[in-house]
Amino acid sequence: MAGSRKDVRARLQRAALELYSERGFDRTTAAEIAARANVTERTYFRHFPDKREVLFDGEAAMTRSLVDAVANTPAGLAPLPTLLDAFLSVAPIFAESDRELSERRHRVISATPELKERELAKHAHVTDAITTALEHRDVPPHLASLAARCGIAVLARVRVEWLAGDTRDYPTLLSDAFADLASLVDPSAG
Repeated sequence: MAGSRKDVRARLQRAALELYSERGFDRTTAAEIAARANVTERTYFRHFPDKREVLFDGEAAMTRSLVDAVANTPAGLAPLPTLLDAFLSVAPIFAESDRELSERRHRVISATPELKERELAKHAHVTDAITTALEHRDVPPHLASLAARCGIAVLARVRVEWLAGDTRDYPTLLSDAFADLASLVDPSAG
């Protein structure tokens, strides 16, 4: 079964999630994912370098979007308001995700130490990229790093709330999480 590159990637991702959910990550091979997606194993490896990366597709594009959003935030904002503004500008990307597939992906990753480790490495990469983007806005390195780590923690909290079925929209979840962060620093802010 042929298809566009995007269609094939989507089929491979769905097949991987199905198999990982049914059998577990460790008991699933790339060949089995390819067969379930009705493509060859060679096609699988044209799209993904290993069986972990099928779950992390789009991370590089998301990182670029976040870095670009930080760079395009109006001048003069402090680091955390800069991140809120940047995250709000890319919120539609998060909100357009298929919640059911995202929930399944989250369950598979949470149940697999190797995948949790990979996800942490990806978060570290995004944190470093955001830190660098803030530094390019003349934020001192120690503050840029702290702000980036807080921002990633906010994104993680919002994702968990969204996956749990919170009915607030993504921008509201982001704004509320940043407000909670501000209240930790200044209790009178909350």
